[in-house]
Amino acid sequence: MSREKPNTYTAEFRASAVKLANESDKSVAQVALDLGINVNTLHTWIGKYSRRQSPDNPVRTDDHLYDELKRLKKEVARLTEERDLLKKAAAYFAKEQR
Repeated sequence: MSREKPNTYTAEFRASAVKLANESDKSVAQVALDLGINVNTLHTWIGKYSRRQSPDNPVRTDDHLYDELKRLKKEVARLTEERDLLKKAAAYFAKEQR
């Protein structure tokens, strides 16, 4: 017997589910049932989002994380290239002084 693969939900779906649960007149269990997710899963998301969501630490979506990762990789490549160039220049000038 093979086990079913667990569902993966996007950050947007999780955030909207939490928002719906917090703002709805329905119970968390009813919101979870309406969305077709386990009530414990929704409770977990509510706990995580309530801890993360503050003026100092807004909830970020995967797109923002991807963009930041892309920017940081680009910066690492630029800094690595700069470091290598400086190493070569230092070796060249050290060689010239001898």
